[in-house]
Amino acid sequence: MIDVELRGGPVPPPASGESAGADQTSGAPQVAVIRIDRPERRNALDIEHCEGLRAALGRAEDAGARAIVLTGVGSSFCAGADLNQVYGEAFTDALYNALHAITDTPLPVIAAVNGPAIGAGLQLALAADLRVAADSAVFAIPTARLGLAVDPWTLSRLAALAGGGTARAVVLGCETVPAARALGVGLVQRAGDLDVALAWADELAGLAPLTLAYSKQAFNEATDTGAVPSEAVTAAYEACWASEDAQEGRRARAEKRAPVFQGK
Repeated sequence: MIDVELRGGPVPPPASGESAGADQTSGAPQVAVIRIDRPERRNALDIEHCEGLRAALGRAEDAGARAIVLTGVGSSFCAGADLNQVYGEAFTDALYNALHAITDTPLPVIAAVNGPAIGAGLQLALAADLRVAADSAVFAIPTARLGLAVDPWTLSRLAALAGGGTARAVVLGCETVPAARALGVGLVQRAGDLDVALAWADELAGLAPLTLAYSKQAFNEATDTGAVPSEAVTAAYEACWASEDAQEGRRARAEKRAPVFQGK
């Protein structure tokens, strides 16, 4: 379930599969809080939740929100993709539609990273404009342990925010980056919990919307222009997903053993 709360005003009726709450006690400009509410799976994303997230962003815009905070329910921000669906093209399409919905909205989006942001969870955080991380937050992309790959857009965003060295350590070395280190390298902009993120969002909601929308668009264009892959990179990415190693990673996970990769 994707929960949407609009602080400072009512929110339109939810679509099927969503729930909505409203806190109308604040007179401040509106801030939409979008929560990934699947704590029993550590907020892992499946097609339903990707589509729900995209719809929630649209609802926040339609309701007149001026800023958005994205967070997770429970102790995780998002533990990644639901591996029961990740191998299907429909999931990939749903995930990237959700990521692009975050980058395409003219509203500033703050990721309040309240716990682990792994794989697709880190991609959500990267798609946001700003990141606030709790002490319990960690960041990782363990695709090399599964024989899978993330797209060039993700790699470009990670390198732009965290630096090329840290990005390579995360992706090539499967390193996990704790909150303090993430703050130090620039992946995270502020340390704190949801209240810190909400206070920052309240500040953003009082700023000039057109200036924020333009600045966001320009930042994204500058970062994402370098993410257009060559044919060779695209072929290599697709080869990872179609490889025997990817199938071995899937089998090893099901059999609860370490994978044995062959490079084919």
